[in-house]
Amino acid sequence: MKRDIILAGVGGQGLLALAAIIGEAATRLGLHVKQAEVHGMAQRGGVVQSHLRFADRPIPSPLVPEGAADLILSLEPMEALRYLPYMAPDGAIVASSAPFVNIPDYPEATTVLAELEASGRARLIDAPSLAKEAGALQAANIVMLGAGAPFLEIAEDALLDAVDRFFAAKGKKVIDTNRRAFRLGLATSRSLAASRGSAS
Repeated sequence: MKRDIILAGVGGQGLLALAAIIGEAATRLGLHVKQAEVHGMAQRGGVVQSHLRFADRPIPSPLVPEGAADLILSLEPMEALRYLPYMAPDGAIVASSAPFVNIPDYPEATTVLAELEASGRARLIDAPSLAKEAGALQAANIVMLGAGAPFLEIAEDALLDAVDRFFAAKGKKVIDTNRRAFRLGLATSRSLAASRGSAS
């Protein structure tokens, strides 16, 4: 078993928390885990990206080679486009459909989303709306965790346990909100798969 994942987003979206939760779940299952992070500008809105690799055997490098990512999991649609060259031939894209307009020349959102759809392998999730439904806009990253879960080869319970541990210090209410966010993201992802006749 091996999974190579590119996580992408911008500062303030909780991408590094997302990477930590997936890494924690994989580690608890006894898998080898390697991660590399790239931070853009320090302030909110700078590009943030993480390579996350886990397998049932030792991993030689933390960096995902171009053309090898099983999953591009992105909290922002344009950032998903940026990493398309990393996607494996049978890889998938799971991205938030909500743009984070952090540059003056950000392209038209409809153009960005159309390019992702044209790949034929993208699931676009309205993460902010689902996070609000769960009870907190800040849970959009956990919505995306749920949406990407079908491609991680980590059991749902293991991911939820990692969510619980990550938010344990913040109390039951925050844990419950993030659990709802995860389940809403997972249900939406599965619904998109069913509508397209996909098995995942």
